[in-house]
Amino acid sequence: MNKQTLTKLLSTDAGIAPLALRIPTGITFIAHGAQKLFAAFGGYGLEGTGQWMSSIGLEPGYLMALMAGSAEFFGGILLLIGLLTRPTSFVLAITMLVAIFSVHFQNGLFMANNGYEFALALLAVTVSLMFSGAGKAALDNLIVKKLA
Repeated sequence: MNKQTLTKLLSTDAGIAPLALRIPTGITFIAHGAQKLFAAFGGYGLEGTGQWMSSIGLEPGYLMALMAGSAEFFGGILLLIGLLTRPTSFVLAITMLVAIFSVHFQNGLFMANNGYEFALALLAVTVSLMFSGAGKAALDNLIVKKLA
């Protein structure tokens, strides 16, 4: 990737507002990814999550659990620190679309019925960050300054 492309990918004029989205969303994704990868916070870990994913038709379940858990855990870390925010947000948005349509959509909107409202909110945040970039308080900006 050349310097000009990397600069365009990481640059932002968004100010400080994306920080208010990145911090809680990053923490949320880290926690959900840790449930899938490490059985933290009452999660089932890779084996249990993989078996569940297989049971709903996401095959191979273990690989799907590894991919979803890694996207959420490591993507959450990247969002939190504001590093590679646009590509990370893209991956997390795709992850949320898969969650919405493979797990939650048939249950309706509301979380009380295991619906898609929470995943939809996370989708909206990640799409917003994909367009806005990380904002001023982010490692992406340090990289852009070094490239200049």
